[in-house]
Amino acid sequence: MSRIPTHTVEDAPDASRPLLETIAQSSPTGRPLNLHAQMAHSPAVLAAYTSLRAVTAEYGTLDPKVSWALNLATAATVGNHYMIGIGSRFASMNGWTEAQIAALRTGAATNDAKIDALTRMAREAAANAGNVTDATWKAAQQAGWSDEQLTEAFAFLGLTMFTGYFLNYAQTETDI
Repeated sequence: MSRIPTHTVEDAPDASRPLLETIAQSSPTGRPLNLHAQMAHSPAVLAAYTSLRAVTAEYGTLDPKVSWALNLATAATVGNHYMIGIGSRFASMNGWTEAQIAALRTGAATNDAKIDALTRMAREAAANAGNVTDATWKAAQQAGWSDEQLTEAFAFLGLTMFTGYFLNYAQTETDI
């Protein structure tokens, strides 16, 4: 059972309403998902989430296929089934095969050495409070990732961890 009330646009706190309206407009269901509807209970939480999403969309240079691989690998490490479901869906929509999606969830090889090095780094960071060994960092560089891309990967790691931790914290019921 969820710990935090799930809001509609109409009954959300005033400061959350415009954010929820924007989310609802881009939602495939025409309404906010449970994760957004619960975040809306605190305008600060919903604003933090939407800000992270907005900056990664506006300033991010990583291809969506890469960002969803990062999302899925991080969600699996965080251990949130809701986020794994969302990540799996969007990974599929962005060109990952079912076998590759399963590999991203489990940490197995996707048959893309460059992605495998990056998601290995994300998993390690997610599992170790952001700490990554020099060997893991260097392996990602040697696979072809620039320092700028490795830095940007942290934004996607942070967004996924923020969301996954909130979902675990709130015990949000899956609606996807």
